[in-house]
Amino acid sequence: MKTLYVSLILLSICFKILAQPQAVGNVKTDEKLTAKIEKALAGFKGEAGVYVRNLKTNRVAAVYADTLFPTASMIKVPIMCGLFDKINQGEIKFGQELVYRDSLKYDNGVVGSFRDSTKIPLPKVIHLMISLSDNTGSLWLQAMAGGGAAINQWLENNGFANTKVNSRTPGRKQGQATYGWGQTTPREMAELVAMIRDGKAISPSVSERMYRYLGMQFWDGEAISQIPPYVKTAAKSGAVNQAKSEVLVVHAPHGDYVFCITTKNQQDQTWQRENEGYMLIRKISEIIWNHFEPKSKWRPSPEAKQWWF
Repeated sequence: MKTLYVSLILLSICFKILAQPQAVGNVKTDEKLTAKIEKALAGFKGEAGVYVRNLKTNRVAAVYADTLFPTASMIKVPIMCGLFDKINQGEIKFGQELVYRDSLKYDNGVVGSFRDSTKIPLPKVIHLMISLSDNTGSLWLQAMAGGGAAINQWLENNGFANTKVNSRTPGRKQGQATYGWGQTTPREMAELVAMIRDGKAISPSVSERMYRYLGMQFWDGEAISQIPPYVKTAAKSGAVNQAKSEVLVVHAPHGDYVFCITTKNQQDQTWQRENEGYMLIRKISEIIWNHFEPKSKWRPSPEAKQWWF
């Protein structure tokens, strides 16, 4: 009996190690891509981190990839995972109809504009959270998932020790003061989305459903804008005054790749398309695409920027 108990403990430890975002096999550093990214980050008036992994070759480029940054709205990916964990356990019914109450209102987004007692199916609220980044809906779903503490426990159990929900979460007051709604590292956020893409988050069917949500983005003026429109992407972006970020999986012709770019302490706090953080995200996305697809002749049209917002 004792031997069985020890074996189960060891098996549990091994599973947790395999779940670590760093444990992605025998990765090799892509020195050329790393150098290109370092050059692009030089002179940025703030702090920035980038993590890239080619999912076909397992080659990695990492620049401040394990530094903590604000997630801004990228935290909605962990919220989605926490919610679907509850759905998978049978605690929440995916197809249920929810009733909105004025007490839930956070801002004037789509959900926050509802009248009291408005009915809306849960799948639509999830869609609004991921595609439109609706804040009121996101906080509603965070509470349904058991709150930040439950989501953080799921993250820790799956090897994401540095990614945390801070807002409305007991014990995370200092984290919220420093990083806002959530915090992460470029490596962890990228590998979380890669886990979903690989069907390893909660269950294959749950991962598939979540990945479909990530593939329906309204906000496509930054990293996605530098990818040909006929190439499949799955993404989530985030932005606050001093920080911009985006995580993206690109189903490129020569092999899928994932990357995350994050900034903080930006001097440029404007909310224009020319914000330095937004421009850096576009530049990094362009560099990565051209690195992995050097023969691609596609470029955004000169008039494309009028559609970025």
